[in-house]
Amino acid sequence: MNEDESVTESYERPVAYGADGQPLYAHPPAMTHVETPQPTKAATGGDTGHEISLETKLKHDTSRRYYPSLNLRNDEYVISAIRRHPIGLFLPFIVGAVMMAFLLSILLNYDLFVRMFNLTGPVAQASTMAFPLLLVAILIAIGVYINYYVYTSNRLYLTNECVIQQVQVSLFSHVEQTVSLDNVEDASYQQKGLFQQFFDYGSIRLSTEGNATSYRFTYAAHPKEHIDVLNNAIEALRNSRSNANNSRN
Repeated sequence: MNEDESVTESYERPVAYGADGQPLYAHPPAMTHVETPQPTKAATGGDTGHEISLETKLKHDTSRRYYPSLNLRNDEYVISAIRRHPIGLFLPFIVGAVMMAFLLSILLNYDLFVRMFNLTGPVAQASTMAFPLLLVAILIAIGVYINYYVYTSNRLYLTNECVIQQVQVSLFSHVEQTVSLDNVEDASYQQKGLFQQFFDYGSIRLSTEGNATSYRFTYAAHPKEHIDVLNNAIEALRNSRSNANNSRN
């Protein structure tokens, strides 16, 4: 009799008897089934089909939260957002403020205005002219706000895959342009005169392969810094694509 048969036979024989005379048997300890944890699959990009690292996914989720209007791929995230310099709002704000101040000063000193120009009839009554003057002041304020909205809505976004330009032509006219970093042949900036260099703003220009299309973003704040980041992103993308192709070969 071998050892396994001996052990099995010992399990079949009672090892003791209970208080009620029932035999008690020895049984091997019950083996509980432990599930082996399965490795979690990495997230994959729906557009590219390759695995997405945790760092890239976190950057993508952050970009989606801060820039919900952008249509980003699963493995795409925003590197920098280029906005227009506030210097471009200086003249519209000054002109609007001066015009509104002039209208309000006329309204508050309307009696002096009437005597100065010898006005007679209904226009000589401050109560009659109060509403038209206030209406003109409100329209000027609305015009200044529209100018502010259109100016600040023009933005340039740099992602790890492309450049997205949002162009707000007017209050009800909006255009979005997208160019892949692979197609960018030249990225440069320009600052004209001492004024632009002192306040650190200028124009950013992107040209595609063959110089078929060019994109220009004016009144860009800190243009040199953004161009340096853009060129680094282009180089990083091309290096990653080259390394991926070499690994396949």
